[in-house]
Amino acid sequence: MRWDELVVIWEAAVRDSHDFLSEDDIAFFRREIPEKYLPALDVYAMQDTGGRLLGFMSLSDGMTEMLFIDPRHKGKGYGRRLLDLAVMERGIRRVDVNEQNPAALAFYRSRGFEVTGRDATDPSGRPFPILHMELPGAGK
Repeated sequence: MRWDELVVIWEAAVRDSHDFLSEDDIAFFRREIPEKYLPALDVYAMQDTGGRLLGFMSLSDGMTEMLFIDPRHKGKGYGRRLLDLAVMERGIRRVDVNEQNPAALAFYRSRGFEVTGRDATDPSGRPFPILHMELPGAGK
């Protein structure tokens, strides 16, 4: 799989759901995603029967690092299917969510995740608060 195809999905999804990001922020992450993040993570992509990319997720250390669905295919259960794979087959119990993305927060809550903490900035130090979420019983 080519990282640039995933970045196209990532950018479309981010533009659809992350209205708090500036063009400079998007450009920063567009460079970081294929160079720094994706190569270091376990990446799973979902395609339709024609091979068209619908979305992807990346995992590491018991955590969902990214989960993005092409906005043209939102609401069709693809995100749920990817997350179910992460939880049921890979034992994933944690995820971090941008506090300013209420749709993502609602999605993870609907799947049983609960907020367990908050950071005022994202991992790159930018002023985008991060909510730490876990499935009940995680780490026990």
